[in-house]
Amino acid sequence: MYRYSRADLLRILRITARQLAGWERAELVAAAETYSFFDLLQVKKVRDLCARKVRPVVIRQSLEAMQKQVAGMDNPLLEASAFSTGGHRVAFRHQGKLVEPIAGQFMFDFSPEERVVVSTPIATARPEPSSADVAELFARGIALEEDPSNQAQAIATYERVLELDPDHAAAHINLGTLHYNRQEYALSEKHYRRAIAVDPRYALAYFDLGNVLDETGKVAEAIKTYTTALQLAPTYADAHYNLALAYEKVREPRKALKHWRAYVKLDTTGPWSVHARNQVQRILQADGLKLVYSSKN
Repeated sequence: MYRYSRADLLRILRITARQLAGWERAELVAAAETYSFFDLLQVKKVRDLCARKVRPVVIRQSLEAMQKQVAGMDNPLLEASAFSTGGHRVAFRHQGKLVEPIAGQFMFDFSPEERVVVSTPIATARPEPSSADVAELFARGIALEEDPSNQAQAIATYERVLELDPDHAAAHINLGTLHYNRQEYALSEKHYRRAIAVDPRYALAYFDLGNVLDETGKVAEAIKTYTTALQLAPTYADAHYNLALAYEKVREPRKALKHWRAYVKLDTTGPWSVHARNQVQRILQADGLKLVYSSKN
């Protein structure tokens, strides 16, 4: 089975290292350096519950209570459908019943899929894809990307993910990047813009869109997009670097200077840092700003 690194997990699920460490301390997630697909699915469910204002301690208590109520249930997050209630508690749908395990109470289920009374016969519908189906396909797409010879298969896999879940922002991002690498810029831009529409606070989507806009000569728009990425993630080093390059293209070296300096602070040793330092010195010497720069540092 394919294993995902800790960095992969943070990137795919768009969570921070601090969040993951907190869930590990709460014993919701086992501390590890690599993860299976099912581990990713479990972390995703924890993330979604926390986003609904359910406290980690309540999630932990609910899991323990559910394990006691259902003999043989090892992992309620994977073996039952979990969701938050209006009171910031966790309920589970298992074997057609809803239960709030801490209180030990069964609940009425008013979800549309439970309403079975119809006035006229209807054709049997295909079962809706589960989050596991979508997550597994997405994971498969990531695995395919690792081999350049599988890029076409990766694209087809991500497209299938989007058929099942049109609002899967990460799939739009990855698909956009595959098209970008094939110089299919119109398709790439389409997917990056869709990712932003789904999640307007997705800094990576703005950064990637900026790259497409810059590549296709829309530098002024790229500058605005990179700027938005930095408003969302001020320490996004690559966004500072590319924004500095964009300002150089439109001959605004003083604005570029700010972002070259920011990049140098974030990347102190890499080869791109050497280039950024050289750009700082060039701009200062050309504009006679060396004394101003020295007085501020």
